[in-house]
Amino acid sequence: MKKIGVFGSGVVARTLASGFLKFGYDVKVGTSHPEKLADWQKTVQREDLVVSFQDAARHGEILVLAVKGSVALSLLESIGQEILKDKIIIDASNPIADVPPESGVLQFFTEINFSLMESLQNAFPQSSFVKSFSCVGSHFMVEPKFDDGIPTMFICGNSVEAKTEVKDILTKFGWEYEDMGPASAARAIEPLCMLWCIPGFQNNQWNHAFKLLKK
Repeated sequence: MKKIGVFGSGVVARTLASGFLKFGYDVKVGTSHPEKLADWQKTVQREDLVVSFQDAARHGEILVLAVKGSVALSLLESIGQEILKDKIIIDASNPIADVPPESGVLQFFTEINFSLMESLQNAFPQSSFVKSFSCVGSHFMVEPKFDDGIPTMFICGNSVEAKTEVKDILTKFGWEYEDMGPASAARAIEPLCMLWCIPGFQNNQWNHAFKLLKK
């Protein structure tokens, strides 16, 4: 099993870290606010999981970016190119602007022809980013259960090898996956977050996921 470093202290970070622990991965969670993870550590009955961002990055062969999109770049810059070199980075973040949704539609700080993940990949060319876990709510990220079958996780990234690792994780976590190609496909995947959230904001309906049907 690969060693995993998760960045963040919110519900997405806690959910994914718990999933990796459940499936036997060696996990460290990086945060600058360890107090936010105190109750979670008691829940998973482990007191040795929470470290600094830098130590989580050093630990993980695969890293998980589970922070607000607005702080993703500055966080990675604070860790540094050398530590992140040759790492696989699963990008679960979205470029959500710090303003309220309009009629249930989130606003992004990016524009349609360039994604957040592309900007991160360009800033850290010696790391291999893979967009994943960005188009569903945290409560379905690990072992999603739906009456109509297994949902589809859309992924993309420039490295075939990195995507192979992420596909293995998704299979363990109970997902089907659809590889949409290079990092530029994040321009289409990131806005799925907007679409997923609309029923929630408009009708308080959050129990859904995407499924790609094929003939």
